[in-house]
Amino acid sequence: MAIDLSSVLKFFRVLKNQFVSDIAIDLGTCTTLIYVNDRGIVLNEPTVVAIDTKTKKCLAAGDKAKMMLGRTPDDIKAIRPMKDGVIADFEMVELLLRTFIEKAQKKKLFTRPRIIICVPSGITEVEKRAVRDSAEAAGAREVFLVSEPIAAAIGIDLPVQSPTGNMVIDIGGGTTEIAVIALSGIVTNSSVRIAGDEMDDAIVQYIKKNYNLIIGEQTAEQIKIDIGNAFPTVEDKTYEVRGRDLVSGIPKTVKLNSHEVREAIQEPLSMIIEAIRSTLEKTPPELAADIVNSGIYMAGGGSLLRGIDTLIREETNLPVMIADEPSKAIVIGAGKILDDMATYEKVIFQMKRE
Repeated sequence: MAIDLSSVLKFFRVLKNQFVSDIAIDLGTCTTLIYVNDRGIVLNEPTVVAIDTKTKKCLAAGDKAKMMLGRTPDDIKAIRPMKDGVIADFEMVELLLRTFIEKAQKKKLFTRPRIIICVPSGITEVEKRAVRDSAEAAGAREVFLVSEPIAAAIGIDLPVQSPTGNMVIDIGGGTTEIAVIALSGIVTNSSVRIAGDEMDDAIVQYIKKNYNLIIGEQTAEQIKIDIGNAFPTVEDKTYEVRGRDLVSGIPKTVKLNSHEVREAIQEPLSMIIEAIRSTLEKTPPELAADIVNSGIYMAGGGSLLRGIDTLIREETNLPVMIADEPSKAIVIGAGKILDDMATYEKVIFQMKRE
């Protein structure tokens, strides 16, 4: 009786996945996404953890913890453990990763997966070690790190292994990654710690200065999502902002329009544009010629800001394309690396073991 080899291999893959699943994680400053091989993206939640300050026990992680930000009593603390794309609180990241990995793994018999984690391209060796140690402490068998712009490029289906230059801009919550990629590596890049969080902070400061009103981070983020834009549009939306009056201390409401939000986020946007220019200036002429033809590709949640592609197009005179699902591009790319590690071996950071 002839044995169908492909059926046998499929059977063993299914059997293996019953015991352990390999995982790709986009550990972002604002949002964490998890991809599990053969299942796709299984988790997309805020990078927030809430703990009991007395017992140090995790009360919530992700969506539930985000709802607690700025609303907790003294004995509960809601924390964003990532700052500017890197770990700010080692213990909390470990706690968060463990909770998310358990949620993603469901009830596997052996829950020590291999994990790929996406990190900013400008990350230091010390910061790489912190990410690896956190993942290992959270239960990873092996940890691989990959640069966010390369993962984004793979997620967008760009030919990263070819000698042709591809430019990717990934605007996240804590960092903006700008990279020119060719032959499975980054040729020139800028990693600036200015992104969505800085825009939110700029909105908070603008409202405080112009309206004497104090608002929270989550309100600022909602304003940016609902009426924010990077380039003037015909439509001028308004938003009712509720906060605390700086003078009287009493809650009050003010109306804000798109033009004011654009004015508020002008500074972080101009710093991102400056970083893009600087990267283009450092790009070798042959690759620069490729970018004129292929254009700039955008990923990350910050790419969803209205008019940001138009602004970059106006400033660089280059075609600008936004990925179909910009906030998922990085984790999709990491998932593709996970599914075919032999092909993408070159893009994985070589970690030095002490």
